[in-house]
Amino acid sequence: MNTRETVKTVLVTGGAGYIGSHTCVELLQQGYEVVVVDNLVNAQQESLNRVAKIAGKAPVFLRVDLLDEVALDAVFSQYSIDAVIHFAALKAVGESVAKPLAYYHNNMTGTLNLFRVMAQHQVFQLVYSSSATVYGDSNPIPYREDMPLASTSPYGRSKVMAEQIMMDLSAADERWNIASLRYFNPVGAHPSGLIGEDPTGIPNNLMPYISQVAVGRREHLSIYGNDYMTADGTGVRDYIHVVDLANGHLQALQLLARKHQRFSAYNLGAGKGFSVLDVVKAFEKACGQSIPYKFEPRRAGDIGEFYADASKAATELDWRAARSLDSMCADTWNWQSKNPSGYGQV
Repeated sequence: MNTRETVKTVLVTGGAGYIGSHTCVELLQQGYEVVVVDNLVNAQQESLNRVAKIAGKAPVFLRVDLLDEVALDAVFSQYSIDAVIHFAALKAVGESVAKPLAYYHNNMTGTLNLFRVMAQHQVFQLVYSSSATVYGDSNPIPYREDMPLASTSPYGRSKVMAEQIMMDLSAADERWNIASLRYFNPVGAHPSGLIGEDPTGIPNNLMPYISQVAVGRREHLSIYGNDYMTADGTGVRDYIHVVDLANGHLQALQLLARKHQRFSAYNLGAGKGFSVLDVVKAFEKACGQSIPYKFEPRRAGDIGEFYADASKAATELDWRAARSLDSMCADTWNWQSKNPSGYGQV
């Protein structure tokens, strides 16, 4: 079955953000109509202008906050939405520990509003942006989808709660057809260099921090912990190129079009890990300069190593991570060197 015969118009919440903008490119290039809603708290509209340049077609953009249920309902009334990809959320783990109420209110209330409006408008096909943080810190690696869910932060718990809500919804009403995609560590940028990761303030993640050091925005990289039980003592993570990740959402849409499954979760990861120092060395190769770094004590809640068992996504979604760490670093540097201040932030 051709997905576009059943899914023509996709609503992308948080579509101006890092993963959302890359997914919009892939959707538009495959012929989908795309409607983006984003409150621009952690994103800039310029990313969507760049999306239009790459794809040769612009998504519809509406500045809407999911906390505004009336405005969200108006979007569904105005556009004939066939499926939703739900990215919109606050996403910084550390900030969520400091501001749990803000995270629970934004991530849970916004998600509940979205699901309620979807049901009112008879839209039941949903691809959800989840996270490897739902596995907590006590499951053995590699992480598999059938493992018990837990989390060490309010951000992660908001993802666990949302997955439970979706399981309950799909159990109560068989019309729901949901794929929850548990991301590991998205990095990289579109090979055009037009769109990439542009975090607000000090980056929370490794790759944008390294790239900001390389471009001169930061003095050095802080590496938290060099005494883990790993090959070089630094933390090991499963890194995935953002374009591979974006394609995972298209594969999930296609699965929903051909198979009604109520609710299913999929790990999107490479299935192997790289240490912090592995990433630093690969980035130095990509940018042709050394990256100064200092070791700092471990951060509370960090674990030494985790990576995905991505075999379910390979079997059911026909999806695999294809791009190498060298490609992730080269594309990140291409983006950051062409856009030293991101989308124009100072």
